[in-house]
Amino acid sequence: MNKRELGTIKEQLAAAFLIEKGYEIIDKNFRGRQGEIDLVAMKDKELHFVEVKYRKNTAYGYPAEAVDYRKQMTICKVSDYYRFHFHYSEQVPVHYDVIAILGTKLTFIQDAYDYR
Repeated sequence: MNKRELGTIKEQLAAAFLIEKGYEIIDKNFRGRQGEIDLVAMKDKELHFVEVKYRKNTAYGYPAEAVDYRKQMTICKVSDYYRFHFHYSEQVPVHYDVIAILGTKLTFIQDAYDYR
């Protein structure tokens, strides 16, 4: 199994987790010119932009650590484009979440960072 296939499996796992928690997945792997957002979800009329990070072990650090300042800035830029493209009002609350998967343990970090 290559990295992309493994990433897809972990994103599907993350999406299933969110659905179980009452989120509606409205987009997967949304691409803008600046980058990509793994999952876009809606819950209680609020938009959630979710980055999914997987690590088999901690040899290269913890998965959430990979969502560094630069990655956060990229996600925020793509989220701006997403909201513009799909005509979401500025009044719609936005959250930036991370789902970190280490081995088989999934951790959901709500509001992992603020808009950058």
